[in-house]
Amino acid sequence: MIGRLRSLIDRNKGYPGSMPATTSSDIDRRLLIEGLGKGLRVIESFTDDRPRLTATEAAQCAELTRTAARRYLVSLVHFGYADTDGKHYWLLPRVLRLGQSYLDAARLPRVVQPFLQRLSMQTGETANLSALDGHEVVYLVRSNSPRVVSIGFHAGARLPAHVVSPGYVILSTFTKPKLDAWIDAHDFGRFTAQTITDGEQFRQSVLAARQLGYGSADQFLNFGLCGLAVPLTDRKGACQGALSMTFQREAYPGDSMLTKLLPALQDAARAMRELV
Repeated sequence: MIGRLRSLIDRNKGYPGSMPATTSSDIDRRLLIEGLGKGLRVIESFTDDRPRLTATEAAQCAELTRTAARRYLVSLVHFGYADTDGKHYWLLPRVLRLGQSYLDAARLPRVVQPFLQRLSMQTGETANLSALDGHEVVYLVRSNSPRVVSIGFHAGARLPAHVVSPGYVILSTFTKPKLDAWIDAHDFGRFTAQTITDGEQFRQSVLAARQLGYGSADQFLNFGLCGLAVPLTDRKGACQGALSMTFQREAYPGDSMLTKLLPALQDAARAMRELV
C-alpha cells in the first residue's frame, strides 16, 4: 500500500475503478489544486523497485522539475510522511493513513466482512474482496483464515489484473470498446509459464468469464496456487468488485474447485447483492 498508493475511492454505483459519475471533463479546472495532484504523484513514485529516491529520480517518475519534486519531498518530510538522509528520500508508515482512510470510511468493506468470514469458515479457505484500480487489482478486505498458515492477499496488496482471478471477472463487466482499450494499454508481464501474456488470449478468457459467471487464474502468478472469483454486483446489476479465494492447486485436482468452492462463492455474492 505504501509503495503504490492509488485513489481507491469511487463514488459512483458502477464497479470500483470505473469511470466516476463526475469525470475530469465535467469539473471546472479552476477549482482544482494542481499542487495536490503533483504531490500525490510524488508519493506514487515510490514502489517496491524504487523504495528510496533522490529528488532527480522523483522528478523523472512524477514528470516534474527537480526543484518542484524536491519541494514536495521536503514537505512530505516536514509533515511526517517521509524521511531523508539529505540525498535519498523514503516514505514513512504515516502514509498508510491515506489508504486506511478509505477502508475506514467506505461502506463496502464493512458490509462484506461478515460474509467473507462465513464463507471462509464454510470452505476452509481465505476469502477476499477486491476492486480494479486502473490495471491493477487491489485487495480491500480479507477474511481471517481458519488455517494456521493462510494463503491469499492482505488488504492493500496490488497485483496486475491479468494474473489474478478478480481481474477477469471485473473486466468481464466492461463494454467491448472499454475492454479493447484496457487490453491495448496493459502490460502483460510473465510471472510463470502459465501466465497469459497474449492480449487476444486474455480477451477470450475474459469473455469466457462473462459467459460462465466466474473466472479462474490457474498458477498465473505463483506455481502451485490457483484463484477463483465471481463478480460482486449490486441490486441494479452493476459490478462493485469481486469475491475470490486463493488456494493450493493440488488440493483441488481437476475441476473439483468448481464443485467445492464455486457454489459457496456464488451464494455469498447473491446474499450480498441487496446490501452493496
